[in-house]
Amino acid sequence: MRMFDLGRSFLASVERSPGALAVVDGARRLSYAEWFGEIAGLADRLAQLGLRRGDRVAAILQNRLELASLHWACQFLGLVTTPLNWRIKSEELDYCLADAGARALMFDEVAAEAVSAAAAARSLARLALDGPPGRADLTPQAGPDDLSLLLYTSGTTGRPKGVPRSHRAERAAALAHVAQNLYRRGERTLGVMPLYHTMGVRSLLAMALVDGTFVCLPRFDAAAALALIARERITNLYLVPTLYHDLIAHPDFAATDVSSVRKLGFAGAAMPDGLLRRVEAAFRPELFVNHYGSSEIYTFTIEPNAANKPGSAGKAGLNQRIRVVRLGGEAPAAPGEEGEIVADSAGDEAFAGYWNRPDADAKALRGGWYFTGDTGYIDAEGDLFVTGRVDDMIVSGGENISPGEIENVLSRHPAVAEIAVAGLPDERWGQRVAAFIRRSAPVDAAALDLWCRQSSLADYKRPRDYIFVAAIPKSPVGKILRRLLVAGDYQKE
Repeated sequence: MRMFDLGRSFLASVERSPGALAVVDGARRLSYAEWFGEIAGLADRLAQLGLRRGDRVAAILQNRLELASLHWACQFLGLVTTPLNWRIKSEELDYCLADAGARALMFDEVAAEAVSAAAAARSLARLALDGPPGRADLTPQAGPDDLSLLLYTSGTTGRPKGVPRSHRAERAAALAHVAQNLYRRGERTLGVMPLYHTMGVRSLLAMALVDGTFVCLPRFDAAAALALIARERITNLYLVPTLYHDLIAHPDFAATDVSSVRKLGFAGAAMPDGLLRRVEAAFRPELFVNHYGSSEIYTFTIEPNAANKPGSAGKAGLNQRIRVVRLGGEAPAAPGEEGEIVADSAGDEAFAGYWNRPDADAKALRGGWYFTGDTGYIDAEGDLFVTGRVDDMIVSGGENISPGEIENVLSRHPAVAEIAVAGLPDERWGQRVAAFIRRSAPVDAAALDLWCRQSSLADYKRPRDYIFVAAIPKSPVGKILRRLLVAGDYQKE
């Protein structure tokens, strides 16, 4: 059965709204017709390198026009864009390039040092960042079942895993993203989530589907982001919680006109209750959506009224079914019982398995379900609550303790700016609960312990250590790196 591929999707937007503003990058402002010309020129240069349908094209750039154009040029030619973290080190770059079997590479000065030190990069064709306009007759050459994208996971607990995604899955995910966020024609988004991350790619594709505008911000800076929101009249934001925290905490926020922003979405990590309430009060949006998902499947669940039910990840998305199974097994968990979250691996947005990693497939794909590695439970109303990672579970005195529940309680204290909870080794208990806190005002351990005692938190879950830090260690996309906290790799306040 023939279906639209992503090249045809973009071409439809060009034909529908040729004069609409498509992309902004600094002083560069291109309509859909103008951007199509740039994409065609890039497609010509890719073809001149002798690349064939299905070849992987690696890219290491920050969020700039050239990277967005490369993504679309690859969709037209049936090439597989392989974006990599611009902070990548040469050893990891060698691994990813070899694993992907990349044929060409585009990069800029941000990655020049890593590329020069990576042996695998030396044999690749180099793609220039700019060039002449291309042919006007650029036509889509891919089909819906061809690969669109090869994403690499962060590799925080081992070597990165390649996640191949088809045109069919990417387009289904983008359409569902539009529907679940109630995006209208002509929306404008801040393109700051990295284009090597599924959230960044989703924003790029979704804006093209609604003839909207993708406003590039190469690297997150709160002051620059606020200036773009006001100048470009951004209508929606789709960010990790860390970036929302930084936006509303910046001194410029109060003086910035953010009234154009009517729709908020977050993903990538849980948003603590305290931050959720502050963001809601700061923007007062029409829609505030909690997205829960992964690179492998994209959306698991959607909570369209995040502020009305703090902590809820909602119900299964348009293209998905979910379950909670008992930890260490596959039997269904009882309502309210904490277990591992699994998602239907036959969903329209789902990948078909990892790239060259049958070992990872065997661990994650079982019995028609994708085992997420996340813990959670389903409440009496059928809503999912994500409590943490299976690997993050604290086992103290034989009791399973989820960091997320404790983090939510402490995040509501007015002197707590950021909070992360982890289990530290303990000779008697096996592990003891430790809270790592970045303060926004003076507060001590005794006051925080009293706060926990006065909450609904069970006594055995209360932190036994309060450690005040200068910053909470996070991955490039804002996920807390608890392993660094356990290892003592942080700076005390």
